[in-house]
Amino acid sequence: MSLAHASGEQRTADLRGDRARQIMWGLATGVVMGLAMRGLGGWQPGWWPWLEGISRHVLEPVGQVFLRLLLLVVVPLVGVSVVSGVLELGRGRSWGRLTATTFGLFLLNMAMAVALGLLIMNLWAPGRGLPADAVERLYAGQTGTAAWSAAPRRPELTPGMLVDLLMPRNWVGAVVDFQILPLITFGVLFGFAARSLPDRAAERVRSWMAVTGQVLFRMVEMAMRLAPVAVAALIGAAVLRVGPELLKMLAGFVIAVLGAMTVHLVGVLGLLVRLAGGRSPLAFFRAVRLALVTAFCTSSSAATLPTSLAVARDRLGVHPGTAGFVLPLGATMNMSGTALYEGCVVLLVAQVHGVSLTWADQLTLLVLAVLGAVAVASVPGASLPVIMGLLAQFRLPPEGVMLVLGVDRLLDMARTTLNVAADLVTTCVADRVVKVGRDPEQQALSSG
Repeated sequence: MSLAHASGEQRTADLRGDRARQIMWGLATGVVMGLAMRGLGGWQPGWWPWLEGISRHVLEPVGQVFLRLLLLVVVPLVGVSVVSGVLELGRGRSWGRLTATTFGLFLLNMAMAVALGLLIMNLWAPGRGLPADAVERLYAGQTGTAAWSAAPRRPELTPGMLVDLLMPRNWVGAVVDFQILPLITFGVLFGFAARSLPDRAAERVRSWMAVTGQVLFRMVEMAMRLAPVAVAALIGAAVLRVGPELLKMLAGFVIAVLGAMTVHLVGVLGLLVRLAGGRSPLAFFRAVRLALVTAFCTSSSAATLPTSLAVARDRLGVHPGTAGFVLPLGATMNMSGTALYEGCVVLLVAQVHGVSLTWADQLTLLVLAVLGAVAVASVPGASLPVIMGLLAQFRLPPEGVMLVLGVDRLLDMARTTLNVAADLVTTCVADRVVKVGRDPEQQALSSG
């Protein structure tokens, strides 16, 4: 990811901030509307059929348009993002200690974040507080949801099942069923095959993928323009059917996710920067606070990249070669907050529907959440369609994502802050491990 792209993201940060505020207002409007309609129904019980008709025939179709638009881009978005990521990796000529350390830390960081999020979600279990009849009312009248919930659960994870997940016999059927893992497998193979082409041909493939990714990003942006109205409609309909139980469940989910992110930020990353980076955690967080505040306000790792580069070089004293290599790559791939959030949402929907995911299931979820976060990290706003694909992978209704639509933007600010902090920690650790200043080959990276 280039600095020009980062500055372009900075120019659109204000627009996304306005949309985030609009979505929060949509959440508040939906809650007030739903509670008001429940109040009217309690005051005049004869009005309940009329109120439910408004919910079923007006509010829910508006929300479903938004959800279907997101579902529309799941398959091409993930596929193009994976291929583009593999092709971008092909640009680097050095695969020494810097590259190995950077990617190793990326994967370790995201895996630990997802594991921590799943652990806290299992212990806190905010989705289990929703009564079964409330879940039935939540999805009453929605077509297709019952089919997802009633679909047979997949067998326990075995080596043979892992092969089927990675390389199914029917690739088209797997894509139609929104199975993300086969799509990622195909994207990786396609990307590495394209890298082996002559330079001119590989560049054409890279350019075509970049343009396609921009088009898909525009489609996501178009869908997100409907988000404030869709959130108000979906939350209003949900509150009408479920009542205060839904708000209590959402509050518990927000507390669980923010708690997991805080523990990972202060505990895991603090310990990592102390043991592997040789720095005081308190001094580190004091030095990077400007970058963290910028990430929180913009909700964009790319928009924060110029600030992160300046902080790494000027406040942390990291070699420019390390910062110039790790931070742009981290803004594209190192998405611990996003991976944590994706795993928590899937587990929340499973808890709401009374589905018990075994430890083998959750291990699979950990891998898919990491791969999903990496696959779409370069496309802002793409986590929702990926979460819908993950839900389908575990035979959970993709419509379950509507449970968190109202708080998604609030948690987006928190997970972006965690993403940027993880990038800076990785930069410090990589700088210490590889001692880039002594390697002439890596010196050339800083000027590339």
